[in-house]
Amino acid sequence: MSTATIVSPIRRGPELVGQSVVVIGGSAGIGLETARRARAEGAKLILTGRDPDRLQRAASELGALDAVAFDATDPAALEQFFRNLPATLDHVMVTAGRPHYGRLLDMDFEQARRALDEHLLLMLQVARNAALKVRPGGTLLFMGGTGGRRPGIGLGIASTVTAALPALTANLALELAPIRVNLIAAGFVDTPLSASLLGDELENRRNQLRATLPIRRVVVPADVAALAVHIMTNTALTGATYDIDGGEQLVAR
Repeated sequence: MSTATIVSPIRRGPELVGQSVVVIGGSAGIGLETARRARAEGAKLILTGRDPDRLQRAASELGALDAVAFDATDPAALEQFFRNLPATLDHVMVTAGRPHYGRLLDMDFEQARRALDEHLLLMLQVARNAALKVRPGGTLLFMGGTGGRRPGIGLGIASTVTAALPALTANLALELAPIRVNLIAAGFVDTPLSASLLGDELENRRNQLRATLPIRRVVVPADVAALAVHIMTNTALTGATYDIDGGEQLVAR
């Protein structure tokens, strides 16, 4: 007679039931996938994006409470957006912005200012506007990158932003406590933005990463979304930067 013990799989309920998640830049790529993951965990969604049509499609697919189309780097529009939000929010994630490449000596000051606005100043503006809206223990979650950690020609702005965002995250975590503030630093992620930046070189880049990354596959938006939702639900996490690059930094270039 067998005495083997049958272990039942652990079942858990959705972890964001009843909680509100705002995704700034939630109509495509990492933002959309994070919104999708949060919705599957029971969250109520509010999405923003620059493209009204794409945003409306995302909102309809996910059953979002609201969707507001505007440019997040416009301080007045961002302030108005937060002013119109419910009195209490649980989590705000910002995926807006794109990397900026080019030689510093060839970049005019307006280009440089715009690049910094899309990352450093956007982070400050979101934090300032969200401070009175996000509940204690809720989350502000920002996106950064790992690609600029090694200096290189054409990476001046990217390297500056890459170095500055973790420091800004840590300081905001102290100033806004008990609101939690964290940063996800991603390597290459296979998104529509990556496709637009690489063009015909996209498939070559994918193949290179599949051959060289320790995980032997390309990082996709669902990977980042899983990390984002974990950071939202784990209330011990604040002031930290979480790398997700499939081990890309471990591979010699």
